Amino acid sequence: MGSAAVTKAYADINAAIAVLTAEVDSARLGAPDDADPLQGLTDNCLDILAGVPGAEARLAALKARAAAKFADTAASVAPPDAPTMPREASVAAEIACVLTIGPRAANALLSASQELTTSLPLTLSALQAGTISWQHARVMVDETATLDPDGAAALETHFLDPDAPNPARGCPAGEMPASRFRHKARIWRERHHTESIEMRHAKGVLDRRVEYSPDNDGMAWLSAYLPADQAAAIWNRTTAVARGLQGPDETRNLPQMRADAYATALLGAGNGRNIGDGGDAGNPGNVPAPRAEVLVTVPVFSLLGATDEPAMLDGYGPIPASMARDLVANGADSFYRVLVDPRDGAALEIGRASYRPTTAMRRWLRMRDGRCPFPGCSNHSLDNEADHIVAWHKGGTTGVSNLGQPCPRHHRLRHTSTWRPTPASKNEPPGWISPSGRHYKSEHQDWEAPHWPKEQMLSHDLRGISP
Repeated sequence: MGSAAVTKAYADINAAIAVLTAEVDSARLGAPDDADPLQGLTDNCLDILAGVPGAEARLAALKARAAAKFADTAASVAPPDAPTMPREASVAAEIACVLTIGPRAANALLSASQELTTSLPLTLSALQAGTISWQHARVMVDETATLDPDGAAALETHFLDPDAPNPARGCPAGEMPASRFRHKARIWRERHHTESIEMRHAKGVLDRRVEYSPDNDGMAWLSAYLPADQAAAIWNRTTAVARGLQGPDETRNLPQMRADAYATALLGAGNGRNIGDGGDAGNPGNVPAPRAEVLVTVPVFSLLGATDEPAMLDGYGPIPASMARDLVANGADSFYRVLVDPRDGAALEIGRASYRPTTAMRRWLRMRDGRCPFPGCSNHSLDNEADHIVAWHKGGTTGVSNLGQPCPRHHRLRHTSTWRPTPASKNEPPGWISPSGRHYKSEHQDWEAPHWPKEQMLSHDLRGISP
């Protein structure tokens, strides 16, 4: 390295890592003076793990700033008449070599680094503070790529500034997996994009297509770019068919059965059992036709056509109001309308005195939680299980505020370990407390009050004026 200060700094970092590594090794037997050596071992390991994301994030911020500075410096010392593309290619090649990465990865790093250092100050600050990861920062770069500067700043502020007028609720961005953050950031971007979702959707419909890509071992990928309501209905229907085929004698797993159902439906052979298992065409298992439920949350004024505010399609996000109105009018019994209060976007809690929740309550839980409320879980399937937070036999009531809807995996975890949910409310899912006593927040839906039509707002304002 060219600088003694840089060499010493990295030597200090390596020495610190060596100290932490020694701590892991020495913790195997526990400290002899610990009252509970095993508890001390687990706490020590978890403390070390808890510090890793912050350290990785700070190094990622350092890498981004160094890459951007290197590119800027190379541009400033280049001759004024030097071609731009060869210079940029040379910079990317140098970064690829020093980091031992490929040219595509180097170009992606450079692009993201320049966005972070020039256009996304809150994201870079959060990365330097260790409160978000590099993956979260990449999400922010991707989701702001087509926004104007004001739109990018608004998205950043919503998720990263706790003093924002309408900050994101629930689990902070850096405390949820980057995949979940991408989902929430995409939804917010869709809602607040300066170009209406109706116009963007109309353009997207023109690009609908099916793509085919050969793969190894006699396999291939088949993907379709479709309107969201069609894609969601296809996904839920193939999942429902696959779950209907599960049984003690079924050797296929759920992804395999979902793929079989998909292929069989496209090839016109029935319900999916005959593909991959040698069965006959048709419906040899007499599996009933599934009902693939999709919730559509529609602001009441949007449903009436007074506004074009987007609706929310369960498992997807914002959709055009025209699509929502069509689903409500023509979606048969696969689509369920959920109207929201025009004042704050909330609905009334549903309750009953018996143990088993009603179908309406289960749908309300789906709308409140969006998916399994365990931190980072993205399972929003129809078989998530309503679970009493305070057990029924301990006096717990059957109301939305005392119910979660964990997926089967995390429902079993709750009842076979000391993981336990925290209290919920009608609009907020439960968080979780781990066996070590650490508290983890659940992801919350970002509800927003629906937009009032201009005529209604004017009428409301006039009513408040004294004659």
